[in-house]
Amino acid sequence: MTAQAAESRDLAVVIGLEVHVQLETDTKIFCGCSTEPAEEPNTNTCPVCLGLPGALPVLNEGAVEAAVKVGKAIGASIPEETAFHRKNYYYPDLPKNFQITQYDAPICQDGVLEFGHEGERRSVGIRRAHLEEDPGSIKHVREGTESLEARTCSIDRADYTLIDYNRAGTPLMEIVTEPDFRDPAEVRAFLEKLEEVLEYLGVFDPTRDGSLRIDANLSVVDAEDVDADGEIDEDVLEEANRTEVKNISSHKGAEQALSFEASRQKKLLESGRAVAQETRHFNETHGNTVAMRSKEEEKDYRYFREADLPPLQVSDWKDEIEIPELPDARRERFQAEYGLSAEAASKLTSTKQVADFYEQLAREYDADLVATWVADNLLGELNYRDMDVTDIEDRLEEIATLVELVAEEEITAKNARETVLRGMLDDGDDPKTIVDREGLGKTSGDAVQEAVEEAIEENPDAVEDYHSGEDGAINFLVGQVMQKTGGSADPGEVNGLLREELEG
Repeated sequence: MTAQAAESRDLAVVIGLEVHVQLETDTKIFCGCSTEPAEEPNTNTCPVCLGLPGALPVLNEGAVEAAVKVGKAIGASIPEETAFHRKNYYYPDLPKNFQITQYDAPICQDGVLEFGHEGERRSVGIRRAHLEEDPGSIKHVREGTESLEARTCSIDRADYTLIDYNRAGTPLMEIVTEPDFRDPAEVRAFLEKLEEVLEYLGVFDPTRDGSLRIDANLSVVDAEDVDADGEIDEDVLEEANRTEVKNISSHKGAEQALSFEASRQKKLLESGRAVAQETRHFNETHGNTVAMRSKEEEKDYRYFREADLPPLQVSDWKDEIEIPELPDARRERFQAEYGLSAEAASKLTSTKQVADFYEQLAREYDADLVATWVADNLLGELNYRDMDVTDIEDRLEEIATLVELVAEEEITAKNARETVLRGMLDDGDDPKTIVDREGLGKTSGDAVQEAVEEAIEENPDAVEDYHSGEDGAINFLVGQVMQKTGGSADPGEVNGLLREELEG
């Protein structure tokens, strides 16, 4: 598409992704060094991951198993045999001056991932997903007396650069999509879904820094070149100059970077200028992209077979590797088996840990009550404290006791939430200890009746408002009774007793 032709035409955005996912294994992909984050730089290293002469790689079986699980989850074709190649390029954090990766024999091909966006189901093709090793990490630093973190800066302001090879050799899976995205918001929804699936598979830790990084290719074409199904001819894509945006490390960042880049390219074309085919850097602080270098082509990497690793016979084990129930299937089952609403099922399957936690409770107690407590109360209180359900996995029995106290109406739901649950999370006490200490056992009988009569006697204006037909008056009186009973009376019972006294 020429710049001149674009001036009088509608424009459409075409986006494809390369998502780099660190696989969750104990050791690196080609050596025995730990993948656990180390406090000191360059300590989780050995001759293999440092690329020293004579050191030979040995493939990590766990990384292959993780890749096969990903392939099965996206319905990809997994070949009988796969192989590794060397991708040659120089960069300071790549100690061998080449990266061991996969070229024409990826471990996964032709998959698809479905996700929801704006109330509709979307599907994006996965062209390939292959194994490779992660490079090290680079930190640009300026001179000064402050801490190292305070002196870390962008490369244009740096006095020197530090390299940490602890990450070098961490198993990485690069997931390459088809150019099926037409909107940066779709990209964000896709990444959220992909991360959810990876977490369910147990192959990915989203809390680890740099565990998911995105490179995005974006082109702008004439809208008339995109058909009603969103498909676009390959020749059109070949002719359109595209940019590759790097340094994207979050779902929100991906939407922000691509929104900026789409707008930038459209403005260039509408003003009669051409889009340079280049690699651009996403500046998260400023929310823009800046040119880094002209875009490399495949031939620049001079791929050739990795002679130190024999072809891998995936057929020997791919049929034996099983994957767990995935989030969409679990949501559907929760709705069918436990009678949950779509909204509740979605909340309770947001992570595998939350789903497991809920289901253990739902098998013993009323599934609907448990859903309310986990989805509406527990998750909200955990989120407020910047905690996760994994932080209380060993306290499942205590949460069960709390739900049981509510189910058997020994305490009110209000007290259970505001006093007992919060006390459990803040102080670590068990629910029965809190109930006894705070005197939260449900008040009933004569004590409630006495509180009802006192509330009526002390609030004549509210009584008059009630008889005048004001709905809020009864709620005020209920509140007065609850205050007198320390929140330990049943609100429904209080409401009924008040109405009896007022109508009597």
